[in-house]
Formats: sequence, structure tokens, C-alpha cells
Amino acid sequence: MSTRSVKIGISGRPSEYEIKIGPGLLGGSGTWARKCLGKGAAKIVVVSNPTVFKLYGEQVTSSLQAAGFAVSQFLIKDGEVHKNFRTAESALKVFSEAKLSRTDAVVALGGGVVGDLAGFAGAIYLRGITFLQMPTTLLSMIDSSVGGKTGVNSAFGKNLIGSFHQPSGVLIDTATLATLPKREVTAGLCEAIKQGAISGKPLLDQTGDLLTLYGNEKDSALISNLGFQIPLRDLIAAQIAFKAQIVTGDERESSTRLDGKSRKILNFGHTLAHALEKVTDYKYFKHGEAVGYGILFAAELSKSLALLDEKSVNLLYDVVHRAGTLPALGNIDPQEVFEAFKFDKKYLSGSLQMVLLKGIGKPVIRTDISPAPIKAALKKLLRKWA
Repeated sequence: MSTRSVKIGISGRPSEYEIKIGPGLLGGSGTWARKCLGKGAAKIVVVSNPTVFKLYGEQVTSSLQAAGFAVSQFLIKDGEVHKNFRTAESALKVFSEAKLSRTDAVVALGGGVVGDLAGFAGAIYLRGITFLQMPTTLLSMIDSSVGGKTGVNSAFGKNLIGSFHQPSGVLIDTATLATLPKREVTAGLCEAIKQGAISGKPLLDQTGDLLTLYGNEKDSALISNLGFQIPLRDLIAAQIAFKAQIVTGDERESSTRLDGKSRKILNFGHTLAHALEKVTDYKYFKHGEAVGYGILFAAELSKSLALLDEKSVNLLYDVVHRAGTLPALGNIDPQEVFEAFKFDKKYLSGSLQMVLLKGIGKPVIRTDISPAPIKAALKKLLRKWA
């Protein structure tokens, strides 16, 4: 089966990078990395986690070594709770011990936690070293591996410490999705729904069509089927193309932009998502699961402000429901969540910038919402999903 490619060029920069998408690509990761990095690169540190590295580490390492690279590894414990300064410092120590130079590289092999942390460590090591992304979860394939946002979590919020550091290439082997737990697939599908909601009906319908193919059983064996791999590859490419279009025009998420093409619109569903993750110490939700709830919260708030019609709200409820079961919200304190909103990176000049919808594919950024409707929408969601 042929691969798909999406190229990303950032405004004001002379270079662009390519995202390759298709099954079985990790076997040729060494040749691909050499093409991305050039002849001068001699050493690579592969950043991964134990689960992913056990599945794909030997294959990737062997391929990189065959392409002439000296390869070292740094493994992160699984989970958002380990995406922190302490882990980043440990990664930097491994980079130093491997004697990486400015012509060498870091490879992120894993999900969003791995990619965010590897990219952040790469951004601050020697004031910036080249890195490559090999995402292995659906969420990281369509979101965190694209666009150059890197960072770590802290006690005062998620991703508030970070850097914009673009990869030099992204290699997406869709076959790796067959080994994902159901919760990880659901998390990725929620992120796909988020992008469909802000992009428009074509991408949302394409996402819904894949959900129909995937069915209620969420059988991971189906992902290996060629008949499923083709629409899966095409959906990932479409999702990436949409995000690339937004990132190209607003790489660093300008604080002054409030239009429908601002990079801020990619944060649709993330205001509540980050708050839910923070109040549960990053241990209860997968990021995409929290985004699923964030979509519904933003939809309910949009409806209460007479921006979004009930038909559109029901459509979003339907697709999120079909993505899979989300963790219950019964133990979530609404006041704690409301207070956590103040630690969001979109909290600027004393007001929270909320990404809402005035229709499918019509995101709007609001800074003038009073606390009352926000609290009402939050309490309604928490009661409904207790």
C-alpha cells in the first residue's frame, strides 16, 4: 500500500519538513532518518518508553545502525505524570553522555508524552538540537507530533514550560496502532473529533465514517486489515493537513490573534481538558479522553451563549460517544476545576480565552464570558457524566 506525505513549511522560514504516513514504515526508519539529517549526523539518542521500546525499539535501532548511526536510548516511564523537569534533566544527562553534537539528533519513538519531552529536551540541549518524530499513538500522529510545540508539566499547570521546536521530519507507521490499548485509541479519536469540529463537516464526517468502520467492539486486530488501513491512513493525512494549514500561518500562537485561523483554535476542548488533568494530578485521564469531555463542555457553553444550535451539539455528543467509553466524572469537584482554569496558558490579562463554536467548522475565540455560564455548563457536564 502506498504512503501519503504532507509537507509543512513555516512562514518566514526557508526550510520545510515532510510527514510520511503508511503501514510498515519503521523498518526503513534508518534510511529515512539519514535523508532527513544528512551525511553529517553520526549519533542518535532514541527517546521512548519501556512499552513502546519493547515492541519497536530493536527494529528502529537496527535500522538506524544500518544507516551508519551510533544509537543510544533513554526510556521514560509511561504517563503524563512523568513529563516533568526531572525527567527532562535525566534525558539531557543521557544526551551529554552520548556526546551528542549540534549535527546529531534525538528521535522520539512513542506517544505525546515522549514526543513533547524529547522535543523540549532537544530544544534546550546545546540551545537546540535536531529531532525527529516517530509517533506510535493516534493522538500523537495527528496532534502532538505536528507543529513544533514541546514542553513539560509542572505543579502550576500543563505544558506551561516549553518551547517551539520544529522536528526535521515525522515518520508515521500506522501499523503501530494495532498494538494500542482501547483507551489510547479512544483518546486519539477524541482528538480527531476535536479537529473535525473546528475544521468543518468534511473532516468531521470523514472521522465519523472511520468510527463507523471501527465499530463498537474497538477490535485492535481490525487496524491491521488492509481495508481499514487505507481509510485510516487517509484520515490521518487529512487531519495533519488541516493542522499544518493552521500552524503554517501562526506557528507561535500569537497572543494578539483572535481570528478563526489563529493557532488558538486548535485548543478547542483543551481548556477543560487541561483543568481535568491538573485536578487529577495527570493520573486519571488520558489526554484525549479529557479532550473528549472538553469538546462537550465547549459545545454546551456555546449553546448556552446562543452560538451553537442543538443539532450541532447532539452531533458532537454522538461522535464522542462512538469514540469509546470515557472515565466517569463523579469524583470531580467543579470548584477545583474552575480554579484550575486560571492556570491555563490561554489565561491572558486576567481573562480566559475560550475557543467555542458558532457552527461546525466555525470556531470563535471569546474573552468576554462571565463566570456564571461557564460554571453552569461545567456543573451540567459533571452531573451528566458522573
